[in-house]
Amino acid sequence: MTPSLRSRRRFVACLAGSLLLPTLAHATDAPAPTELAAPEPADAVAIDLVQRADAIRFPRESFQTEVVVRNYTDGAEGDSRTYRILSRGNENTIVLTMEPATERGQALLMRARDLWIFMPSVSQPVRLSLAQRLTGQVANGDLARANLAGDYTPTIAGRETIDGQPVVVLDLKAVDRGVTYARVRYWVGERDQRPLKAEFYALSGRLLKTARYEEFRQMAGAIRPTRLVMEDALKKGEISVLTYENMNVRDLPERMFTREYLRRLQQ
Repeated sequence: MTPSLRSRRRFVACLAGSLLLPTLAHATDAPAPTELAAPEPADAVAIDLVQRADAIRFPRESFQTEVVVRNYTDGAEGDSRTYRILSRGNENTIVLTMEPATERGQALLMRARDLWIFMPSVSQPVRLSLAQRLTGQVANGDLARANLAGDYTPTIAGRETIDGQPVVVLDLKAVDRGVTYARVRYWVGERDQRPLKAEFYALSGRLLKTARYEEFRQMAGAIRPTRLVMEDALKKGEISVLTYENMNVRDLPERMFTREYLRRLQQ
């Protein structure tokens, strides 16, 4: 190999190396492909607030209550329904339709996030979604599963004042797609952790409805909201008012929350 040819080869090698240096520098700065960013730490304060608000809405123990749902359109009262709710630890729930008489015998069974409806006219239970509408502005999950702490990952979004009371604003993101709403914005009293207001969002980010927790009074051993006003965000004037009555702590055995048990109830 002549000296001039060796010289040209060294020049080409040096030129290629200089062109690759920026790329190698960026590759060195970037994390290795196997490295993953550390998960954000859980917001312990937000989790505690949601858990406390859950315990105010409903007992942590097994309980029974009746709820009357009245639907309104532009202020005019429409149909109403009465349900009996039997709940064990906010994970297993039975919702029995008491009124109207034409729907008596229908029952929802919730086990964790699995939901079935039992109807006297149908031999086999039918699987349902938590997000499906039950009546008016009320979804199945609004009655059958009220476990915000278990279904959402909360973070603190800010602080506001409602009626002169300081409140913490929480942003709740669904843990998976099986829960009732993709996202909830939640207002909780800073001093007493009472739930005051909520906004419920679809996966697309669209606001579906708002809720107000009202008329706090003694029930089942604690001060709880006995009235929930849910308003459609898409159709102005469409409102459902839920009134909770006769809430009592009860010992409800695990065997009640099975499909076999509900079939026996319908016989």
